[in-house]
Amino acid sequence: MSLSKNNIKLITSLQQKKYRQKYKLFVAEGIKVVKELLASNLTVNQVFCTDDSLTFEQDITLSQISEAELKKISTLKTPNKVLALFEIPENDMPNNTGFTVALDGVNDPGNLGTIIRLCDWFGVEHLICSKNTVDCYNSKVVQASMGSLTRVQINYTDLPEFLRNSELPKYTADMDGENVYSAALPQEAILVMGNEANGISTEIDSIIKNQLTIPRFGDLQETESLNVATATAILLSEFKRR
Repeated sequence: MSLSKNNIKLITSLQQKKYRQKYKLFVAEGIKVVKELLASNLTVNQVFCTDDSLTFEQDITLSQISEAELKKISTLKTPNKVLALFEIPENDMPNNTGFTVALDGVNDPGNLGTIIRLCDWFGVEHLICSKNTVDCYNSKVVQASMGSLTRVQINYTDLPEFLRNSELPKYTADMDGENVYSAALPQEAILVMGNEANGISTEIDSIIKNQLTIPRFGDLQETESLNVATATAILLSEFKRR
């Protein structure tokens, strides 16, 4: 079976957020990523494959396409045999309990994908994103999250309103904050991480009362800041090991 013009038009349109929202679909690529998503509770729409010897545990219908056709619809420099469309799920907002990570204007898809994996690794079930955070169904985020997208519930919302309505203690990273290695950290809290260049917004900053810093140990101490995903990893490790 060859790709129809409608298939190509639909799949390439899903590179844009407005069409992902319109059709409630997103693209996943590569054998490992697609197999992880197929094993989850996500609903698969279509699967396109260039290798007829590939098998999947799930009972799905594969559409056989050529390598040239896969290149037409892939966003990868080196397409990896499989491309699938999945339905975007509807997630419930978390209750005012437990531990939650919130993101304020994180723009880089790689950072968001890594943070989703970190949430999965550290057992954080809910990730709350401001409306100006990059879309988690962006193809680069899907690739970077490596299947963790299916195990973390992600919601986009009015972040200031969400934080004001929560009674949980709220923390963020700040160069002038309390040393995270000596701070008394609660089991239930919201950790808010900000934009790569500007940190958290002024409005969010006015809501958060607890600032944490990750101390520098080098002799020169000239490094200006840590990457947001790296900082998230260190802070999550400290919260969870307590």
